Amino acid sequence: MDSIAFFVKKFITFFVEPLGLVITLIVIGLYFLYKNRFSYAKIFISIGFFLLVLFSFEPFSNLLVQGLENQYPKYDYKTSVNYIHVLGGGHNTDKKQPISSHLGSASTKRVLEGVIIHRKLPNTKIILTGYAGKTSTPTALMNAQLAIELGVDEKELIINPTPRDTKEEALFTRTIVGNEPFILVTSASHMPRAMMLFESLGMHPIPAPTDFHITDTLHLTLESGSLEDSRMAIHEYIGMLWAKIRS
Repeated sequence: MDSIAFFVKKFITFFVEPLGLVITLIVIGLYFLYKNRFSYAKIFISIGFFLLVLFSFEPFSNLLVQGLENQYPKYDYKTSVNYIHVLGGGHNTDKKQPISSHLGSASTKRVLEGVIIHRKLPNTKIILTGYAGKTSTPTALMNAQLAIELGVDEKELIINPTPRDTKEEALFTRTIVGNEPFILVTSASHMPRAMMLFESLGMHPIPAPTDFHITDTLHLTLESGSLEDSRMAIHEYIGMLWAKIRS
């Protein structure tokens, strides 16, 4: 049942995120155009292009991201804990590339922040989670490889390559940390949803956000990066809504 819910969530998410929504609206508009329903065609195609421009407009995408990334400040590297949980992110397994290119930008920054905290807080262990997705190697193992390359002893890593989403990651970590505080490392935009999920399980995560996308030097331009930021932000808002529905 959980597997069905997981794939249903992924399917629905595509159609309500910016690019999927724009494509859907334009396809519907083209359908009406084919049926000679020109007034409906104009409406759907116009809305589709308007949303494409809006989501690609840097001030708008920055506003969406602000609502997420401003909720938790950077970690102060002072709290004494035993565990640091670095959430999984995207990766590829192209053997022609070095490990620094295998991991996506978000994963790389999450692992790097986790390693920095680990070095500043002696005797901590790093928990790494994340499944393989469409690749042959789980994210958790890819992140572990980078952490080891950065000087972390393999004995200081706890690796679980099976969790498919944040809730499954939280359930695993709860079996290790119980009710004790621990540091949670993930992207700043993902942190509000992650904190909500972990705390809903009675856990006490200390947020250590990284991979910030918010900017204080806005440009009145249309950017593909802004479209991606809008997608990322809306993905998180949808995720929070989905978590509340399931709870």
